[in-house]
Amino acid sequence: MKQKFQENARVQQAQLQRLRREFEILKMQNGESVNDYISRVMILANDMRGVGETMKDEHIVEKIMRTLSDKYNYIICSIEELKDINKMTEDELHNSLLMHEHKIK
Repeated sequence: MKQKFQENARVQQAQLQRLRREFEILKMQNGESVNDYISRVMILANDMRGVGETMKDEHIVEKIMRTLSDKYNYIICSIEELKDINKMTEDELHNSLLMHEHKIK
């Protein structure tokens, strides 16, 4: 039983390493909508949490803000100036970006 637990722990650690790598290289693709991109980020974040990663909301918010396409640069600057990013949730960021995206379209 001890050996089986150690093997499961190794498998989980390998999965977590793979998910961390995917999370690190994740970027918004040209033409991708805010909804689609944030969904991809949240799926990965939830998968990582599922195998034991402790990921704070602020880490996810920062990741999204860093990796949006260039057309969102000025809205990111506005958000950084007006709001405390350390207290911002993914939903708040998502709503702000959606309002901006709808105005663009």
